Amino acid sequence: LINAARGKDIPVIFVQHNEEEGEFLRASETWQILPALAPLAGEPIIEKTESDAFFRTNLQQKLKELGISRLIITGMQSEFCVDATTRSADKHGYETILVSDAHSTMDNNGQTSKSIVSRQNRNLGKDVAQLMSTEEALKLLES
Repeated sequence: LINAARGKDIPVIFVQHNEEEGEFLRASETWQILPALAPLAGEPIIEKTESDAFFRTNLQQKLKELGISRLIITGMQSEFCVDATTRSADKHGYETILVSDAHSTMDNNGQTSKSIVSRQNRNLGKDVAQLMSTEEALKLLES
């Protein structure tokens, strides 16, 4: 998806979670953006401290500057960051697409990551976001 967006000059915006203490401490191994997904020069990185990428960040301002009205959302922690940001994007009036097979999480509270992702897709796909597979999102980007 990133390569397809870049190939069409569609802006790619990264969101990175930062914590004062815990798993996502700045510069820790779990904080790093995977090299295979790394931002290119000029691609913005929005740093956040809460699940919602819009909360106390400049994401809304950046999206307005870029003239963006549609968001294609992927990411990590389906039940926290992906959920909160997808809901917030919808409330901010964006056409919101959640890529159903491009967000993930860890096993949690006796639930598998797969079951959590499925639940989030069901919940968010009801009235918050349009669900698309990666294949469908690629076709959208290519059109």
